[in-house]
Amino acid sequence: MALTVSDVDRFEAARPRLEAIAYRLLGSASEAEDAVQETFLRWQSADVERVEVPEAWLTKVLTNLCLNQLSSARARRETYVGQWLPEPLLAGDPMLGPADTVEQRESVSYAVLALLERLTPNERAVYVLREAFGYPHREIAGILDLTEAASQQIFHRARKHVADGRARTEIDLAAARRVVEEFLAAATSGRTEPLVRLLTQDAVAIGDGGGKVPARAKAFEGARAVATFMRGLFKPSEAKRRLVGGSSELYVTTANGGPAVVAVVGGRVIGVMCLEITAGGIAAFRSQVNPDKLERASRRWAAADHGEPLLSLY
Repeated sequence: MALTVSDVDRFEAARPRLEAIAYRLLGSASEAEDAVQETFLRWQSADVERVEVPEAWLTKVLTNLCLNQLSSARARRETYVGQWLPEPLLAGDPMLGPADTVEQRESVSYAVLALLERLTPNERAVYVLREAFGYPHREIAGILDLTEAASQQIFHRARKHVADGRARTEIDLAAARRVVEEFLAAATSGRTEPLVRLLTQDAVAIGDGGGKVPARAKAFEGARAVATFMRGLFKPSEAKRRLVGGSSELYVTTANGGPAVVAVVGGRVIGVMCLEITAGGIAAFRSQVNPDKLERASRRWAAADHGEPLLSLY
């Protein structure tokens, strides 16, 4: 049956929520867009007049498409070159979804998205639907074909996994920005000690180049190892300038609701470094430099004015 204008409008009204759910489930904006488009095609071919609650129907279809995608993604990531990190979303991206509560903001943070990779597809779906979107367990059970009790058990298990991997104390964004600026000043000073003082003892640095941009396969662990790496990373050289295609401009901004450094060359985003900052210092650097995962960030960056860069490199 052909969709009426009202049917299409109903889907479009649901699209932002569907995209936000899909992004949290998949960790990829491009894959989230594909899943939502496939959901629309299913909506287009359905007998929508017999659908009692369209929003619930759409969420169920989308979630199950994402679960199928997650199952195949696990196999692909076993052969992924180097570390796999989610696709970062810059400030203001509508795919970030609701951010009214601490739980909603946490669910889309870069640190939590990375932790969600440890969960089973079902655990991830229950966690996202409950924690980020407040679905009651009765509805989640219907979406995933579980019992309500099973949904509750899965949620508590998933939440514990995430909490165990993220025993951190958050600080506000204004304070975090000051820490990022101090970090950049220390990283470009050419000395290691100022960097070490800004890090927690168990700090880590992880990079995702996807085999297309040089990135270490294993994470750097420990304050001194991370500081030494960062000092070398920010040391100018002609080889680095050739690699990135020119002088790199660095901006301090937010990505996935947290502090980030964005590297831009010729208006194109070539890297997004997300920092996890705690009361004790910088606990983690997660850098996305795989160009396939920066296309959306580049488009959104080019469409907005970001003022002057904090500094230029290379």
